Amino acid sequence: MAGAMHDPKLGLKRRAHTLRLHRSLASSTASRNSRDRMGEECKGAGADVNAGVDPAEIEKLYEDVPPMPLMALNHISRLCKSVDASVQFYVKALGFVLIHRPPALDFSGAWLFNYGIGIHLVQRDDARRAADVNPGKLDPMDNHISFQCEDMGAMEKRLKEMGIRYMKRTINEEEGSPIDQLFFKDPDGFMIEICNCENLELVPAGALGRLRLPRDRHNPPLRMDGADE
Repeated sequence: MAGAMHDPKLGLKRRAHTLRLHRSLASSTASRNSRDRMGEECKGAGADVNAGVDPAEIEKLYEDVPPMPLMALNHISRLCKSVDASVQFYVKALGFVLIHRPPALDFSGAWLFNYGIGIHLVQRDDARRAADVNPGKLDPMDNHISFQCEDMGAMEKRLKEMGIRYMKRTINEEEGSPIDQLFFKDPDGFMIEICNCENLELVPAGALGRLRLPRDRHNPPLRMDGADE
């Protein structure tokens, strides 16, 4: 089981920062205690950023950055040793749906979609080679994609049922808003995280007016007559 959730009546300490921004603007200290073992609890202390951020540095960061017409993350693309094996993984383990792929793409691949994001799979060959990844070690600091989850217990159960090796940890407990995380890899060794990160308040560092939260309009149009094809 993950670390127990804290009593909401306890005072919640929120720091006005985002971890990535503060790593570039201020010094940070981090401690982590994790164990890599399937089905076993793995707790780790999250990064602890104590230094403040100079408002002048924040203002300088956004200099000459015009409002951008971006709406949301559309898809990620993965080079695969086996498109079929990756399709099975993303459908069976994560619930993605196989969708139509434009005929103009005359190379082996597959498109999947769910949760407002697409995953585009491309078959590896001599001309298309992905960077090597470590297929074994589970390190939360590796490059990865992360999915928001509303039932961490159900997701962990699914990983166990499929025999997928994973790492489990809880961070940010000392702040009163613990975040549960599951880390595992797809058939090509790419890291995936499942988390309940909505427990962590989003506090922009001096740029509230620049935030654009996703709306329904970023979802592609759904053609119902092709759903059963």
